[in-house]
Amino acid sequence: MTEQPFVSVVLPIRNEEKYIAATLTTVLEQDYPKEKLEIIIADGMSTDNTRQVVEQFISEKSGLKIELVDNPELTVPFGLNRSITSSTGDVIVRMDAHSVYPSNYISRLVKALFALNADNVGGVVDTVPANDKVKSKAIAIALSHPLGVGNSYFRIGSDKIKEVDTVPFGCFRREVFQKNGMFDEDLVRNQDDEFNGRMKNAGMKILLIPDVVVKYFARDSFSKLYKMYFQYGLYKPLAGYKLGGIPTVRQLIPFFFVLFLFGGLLLSLLLKPLFYVYFVGVLTYLTLLVGISIKLSFKHKQPLMFHLVWSFFILHFSYGVGYLRGLTALVLGQKGRFRKSSLSR
Repeated sequence: MTEQPFVSVVLPIRNEEKYIAATLTTVLEQDYPKEKLEIIIADGMSTDNTRQVVEQFISEKSGLKIELVDNPELTVPFGLNRSITSSTGDVIVRMDAHSVYPSNYISRLVKALFALNADNVGGVVDTVPANDKVKSKAIAIALSHPLGVGNSYFRIGSDKIKEVDTVPFGCFRREVFQKNGMFDEDLVRNQDDEFNGRMKNAGMKILLIPDVVVKYFARDSFSKLYKMYFQYGLYKPLAGYKLGGIPTVRQLIPFFFVLFLFGGLLLSLLLKPLFYVYFVGVLTYLTLLVGISIKLSFKHKQPLMFHLVWSFFILHFSYGVGYLRGLTALVLGQKGRFRKSSLSR
């Protein structure tokens, strides 16, 4: 494609007053031609000042086409679908309000999308602290380390462009949605993984562009981190079921960890010889967490050990408990239990 296509940026938000102004500012600073760009923001009926911030931004930036639509269903997939339906672009770029983007984000991804004949392209996520507190720094480090989030290339990076199973956010050809359908509205979390899974099943190409780096602001409290990763675990079995695929070992490790914690404890109380096996297992796990946390504390030259240990444990435990609950609900056919999970953004 020689002529630059019209691009629609879709941005689902809910209660993002702390971050939305910074996100929109980085969109405004994109080097992509403004006359070929529109932003569609789907607000999930925010209860803080998010909407007022967006409306003020729109009034001050009249040179850029920005549309604010309501998302009364509150959740991300509904917001994405409403935004995409309202959009007019040949290319759909999804963005997240917890992030800031380099000035060439849109232009680089659009160029790669067509030059590499891909259907979806995305960059690498650099997880940064929400503030200067030790807790926030530890959470961000844990979310960037393989012990916390596994070996996803978009989290740990790559030295070259790679074909992958999923990318964060995404830059899509419009026809992908015409062929592949929209985002699955049953999935409060994991809707992007499920959508990209459908793309892969249909033979479409998804590429990671490693020189495009997005700064993502991590959650700023352990309770928010727990809720977020509980939801990731909760919806993963349903997403996998819809795709008809087999869970990866990486997805199952937290699930088996939780089974070991509770099942192993119960068995060790009933069968005394198993107590020693259970004790060694727990001790090995804690030694691993403490050892890596000490190493990371020295690397970052900050007293992060205790916060890192707790961050890693929360990631493993919350995802595993969520997965267990989600799998139970799926097996018992209790789909409604998924939607009752409290929302978080």
